[in-house]
Amino acid sequence: MDSRLPTRPPHRLPAVLSRMPTLESLLLAATALALTVGGVFWLAGATDRADLFWALGTVVAVAPAVGWVLGALRRGHAGVDLIAVLALGGTLAVGEYLAGALIALMLATGRTLEAAAQQRASRDLRALLEHAPRTARRRAGTEVRTVPLGEVAVDDLLVVGPGEVVPVDGRVVDGTAELDESVLTGEPLNVRRPAGEPVRSGVVNAGGAFELRATATEQDSTYAEIVRLARQAGAESAPVVRLADRYAAWFLPLSAAAAGLAWLVSGSAVRAVAVLVVATPCPLLLAAPVAVVSGLSRASRLGVVIRDGGALENLGRARTLLLDKTGTLTGGRPRVLDVIASPDWQPSQVLRVAASLDQYSPHVLARALVDAARERGLRLSVPSDVSEEPGRGAVGSVAGRRMGVGRLDARTEKPAWARAVDNRALLDGASVVWLSVDGHPVGAVLLRDPLRHDAPRTLRRLRVAGIERLVMLTGDRAEPAREVGAVLGLDDVRAELAPIDKVAAVRVERDRAVTVMVGDGVNDAPALAAADIGVAMGARGSTASSEAADIVLTTDRVDRLADAVAIAVRSRRIAVQSALGGMVMSLAAMAAAAFGLLPPAVGALLQEGIDVAVILNALRALGGDRTARPPLQPSTEALIHRFAAEHDDLQDVVEAVRGAADRLSDGTGAEPLAAVAYVHRLLTERLLPHEHAEEHELYPALAPTLGGPEATATMSRAHAEIDRLARRIATHLTLAGPDGVLAPEQIDDLRGCLYGLHTVLRLHFTQEEENYFSLAP
Repeated sequence: MDSRLPTRPPHRLPAVLSRMPTLESLLLAATALALTVGGVFWLAGATDRADLFWALGTVVAVAPAVGWVLGALRRGHAGVDLIAVLALGGTLAVGEYLAGALIALMLATGRTLEAAAQQRASRDLRALLEHAPRTARRRAGTEVRTVPLGEVAVDDLLVVGPGEVVPVDGRVVDGTAELDESVLTGEPLNVRRPAGEPVRSGVVNAGGAFELRATATEQDSTYAEIVRLARQAGAESAPVVRLADRYAAWFLPLSAAAAGLAWLVSGSAVRAVAVLVVATPCPLLLAAPVAVVSGLSRASRLGVVIRDGGALENLGRARTLLLDKTGTLTGGRPRVLDVIASPDWQPSQVLRVAASLDQYSPHVLARALVDAARERGLRLSVPSDVSEEPGRGAVGSVAGRRMGVGRLDARTEKPAWARAVDNRALLDGASVVWLSVDGHPVGAVLLRDPLRHDAPRTLRRLRVAGIERLVMLTGDRAEPAREVGAVLGLDDVRAELAPIDKVAAVRVERDRAVTVMVGDGVNDAPALAAADIGVAMGARGSTASSEAADIVLTTDRVDRLADAVAIAVRSRRIAVQSALGGMVMSLAAMAAAAFGLLPPAVGALLQEGIDVAVILNALRALGGDRTARPPLQPSTEALIHRFAAEHDDLQDVVEAVRGAADRLSDGTGAEPLAAVAYVHRLLTERLLPHEHAEEHELYPALAPTLGGPEATATMSRAHAEIDRLARRIATHLTLAGPDGVLAPEQIDDLRGCLYGLHTVLRLHFTQEEENYFSLAP
């Protein structure tokens, strides 16, 4: 055995129990059967038997209703069921059995609907426990033995093999450890820890074997603390007060007072029972659960799983939203940002060769290179004699030459263009993968975890839905976190947070307003459990975060979060409308019953009519909010997918524009001018036809969805600027003449055109992807 993830037999008992009928469903079946059989006997003229079955249906509901009331009282509040208990008892006391059976059916129906809306999944964070290592490999001299994790002591020397989970906190003893720390920080890029640096338990060894000196025992290590935090935070989450119970706080004493006053004035107990019958808060028992269940159904059709009705109600009241960065606001996987080539190579050539070498590697950066090459339609070669060294990269032969992709040797002398790559990577917060031939660098690929295209639109929609405060909580470095926060217009950014820091931040925000926490990693699980509402990105996120969350987004789109909030706000508004409208009608019926105008049975039937009205209104929550998401025609959606794919294909053109500008800075001879001519050909043959097609095909198709042609006017202006800069570059080439020499006065303007065009293209592509392409699923 080792410290890899353990395998456990599935727990089958909970699944069996979940299929057993609930008390609510059994009560609903019993009361419906009693009411139906009694109705059959009444139609046959056997009124005594009809009363017997109706009385049985009433009696059956008394015990569960009393139990629910006592449970509510133990929690410190009297719920709407108390009026139902009084009405049930009153109908039995005065012999109004039909009214009692109707109330029993309404009570059972409301409780069954609420149970369907409040099926909370387990919060025991099984995934956290399953990921935790159970054993460690301890070294004593030349012997390495596998021991239970509880036996590891401080200063023990441990061996962590490739792919194994680090069992306890410690320090690297020798060499350099390459670690996948995403389980703790959420960051997808591997981290190198040289000898002497600390390593936290729970991270995965993504490189070669290394030795670790334990600095903590199992119970004192980082991963055990995360598990404890998640359990503690989940235990202290306040229970959600039912929407119906909040209205019952004033409706209950009013109903009891009205019934008592009617009895006192008239001297008739039947009038008091009639008042209680029509006062039975079925609009509360039925309207709120129906609206909530309808909202849950609507959300599920969009790939949003909301665990219970209380979470939906609370989400509709939320005013603060806390978001993790990696995997939530960003894609969670590195993507190619730019490709830089040496003067003798082209960017597309660099990417093709690097991806050819990396196509058999499981490394996360290797997958990003291969994906980018395939998106751009590059044909990969089959390398030979490929070998991979963990932490360094792959080497092999392509077209008869020995090439390497990955890190450069520290002793490699870098030319000026390569030093510029290092500087740019530092400024952009990007990782660098180098391509070398015979040990000399010929190109570099910059990679970064990009912002999700649908993130800006999502945050704008959240503010419209009522979210007043947006805050990022991330374990990432401050510089890239602040950059994302500035782009998205967040109210606050808190970076370099450990899981315990995230929990503390959630608690502070909870004291101010109803707070939502959104995350996707194991490190987010404690914060999700501590928030009023936890939302997990479940499509590619951690199972632990999904287990700790109240809401799970099952599709890999953050805009579903805005859909969930919009649905919650609308469902809660409809529930309140239905409940208040129903209570107003019930109050009018109570007045009529108090004056003897409504006997109990007629009052029960009238109450049924009120119920039908409020239920029909509550069912409006099943429909969509037409203002939430602009509808797209299938043909428009197909156009969006087409132009989005063309954006991927045109990335090499954008890179070539910057590359030509960089080469123009190095000199004015024939070689830089050839690079400019090559860029002009790319612009003429590929980029400008794309922009022209967008202007005349995509934008007119989007206009009805976006409210008219003015919505795309700014982007059309960008098309005109791109065309103007391309013509200006062509003019410079013409002025260079047949001898291919640029005049000194041309250099600065041409270089400015190229850098300006590169900037405009990057911004224009990003705006289209965020504003238009994010509309299509």
